[in-house]
Amino acid sequence: MTRALQDIKSLTLIVAIAFGLLIQCESARAAPTETAIVAGGCFWCVESDFEKVKGVKEVVSGFTGGTVKNPSYKQVVRGGTGHYEAVAITYDPDQISYDQILRLFFRSVDPTDAGGQFCDRGDSYRTAIFVSNQAEKAAAEAAKAEAANALGRQIVTPILSAGAFYKAEDYHQDYYRKSDLVITRFGPKSKAEAYKRYRAACGRDARVKQLWGDAAPFLTH
Repeated sequence: MTRALQDIKSLTLIVAIAFGLLIQCESARAAPTETAIVAGGCFWCVESDFEKVKGVKEVVSGFTGGTVKNPSYKQVVRGGTGHYEAVAITYDPDQISYDQILRLFFRSVDPTDAGGQFCDRGDSYRTAIFVSNQAEKAAAEAAKAEAANALGRQIVTPILSAGAFYKAEDYHQDYYRKSDLVITRFGPKSKAEAYKRYRAACGRDARVKQLWGDAAPFLTH
């Protein structure tokens, strides 16, 4: 075999390997994801919780379930729009299932409270699961029944048909880890520090611990 022929074969092999790696990368980038939409009170907290979960690719804070198109945060918390503070959880179904996400969700909230969550009261802070098809509805009903059995109490979290989901303002996204300063009753604090103080003062983790004990997956202390 001549040197030139050897070089051609080597180059061909290199090109084939590179092409194969490119196909694998494209397949990885194109791997299908799915989205779960839930409301669990303050969307900062739900976003913070679920961004820790293996297989979750992105969590977006927003509003859903209401009648006003593209509402602002002020409109929603003022009341009258019908929206819930909610999150859209984009996940890889090969790493985590919809059933597992719902199980984590129920154990991160107080699903027995119909008036809001923890210190946040009012319709926009209620819990809910928003489903897009019959399979999601069946999974949500099963998760709700399982949570009721685990607690031995009535679960008031409704299972609702998914509608338009509106992303909240940019300053709400990943609020729990931002470093820019805000004014709080404790003085100027980073958003991350303000979030930690708010979460503790609101009693979220304390109530979840009281309800779920060691089954609570996201306790911060």
